[in-house]
Amino acid sequence: MTDLIPRSYFRLPSLPALWEDDEDWGAVTNWPSGLSLSEDEKSIYVQAAVPGVDPQDIEVTVDHGVVWIKGESKTEEKNKKFYRKAAGSFSYRVAVPGDIDPNQEPAATVKNGVMTVTFTKSPKAQPKKISVREEK
Repeated sequence: MTDLIPRSYFRLPSLPALWEDDEDWGAVTNWPSGLSLSEDEKSIYVQAAVPGVDPQDIEVTVDHGVVWIKGESKTEEKNKKFYRKAAGSFSYRVAVPGDIDPNQEPAATVKNGVMTVTFTKSPKAQPKKISVREEK
């Protein structure tokens, strides 16, 4: 059957096609999450965007390998009439991969609007170098 109106006529550049099954209608591909998870040989890092938030207004909880970072940005200025006021809350939850050392307390720091929670890997999870020797 031929279409009287081509399907491309209804397609807007910012929306997926309604008639194409290969595209996921609910997926948002370039949406920033504000959360990064990385690791090196000794540590695992969880970084969360917390711009303009006082470190005292941030709560970090670690329970069963899941870190939960939540807080609220507050702007309190008296003697001003606000037409629009920037304020909001955030909540990040992520499972920390790998084997974390239970004897080491995670460290949480904030710099330039980015909170970094650093977990130390357990000694058995850290890579080990094995010396190679020539057999005689």
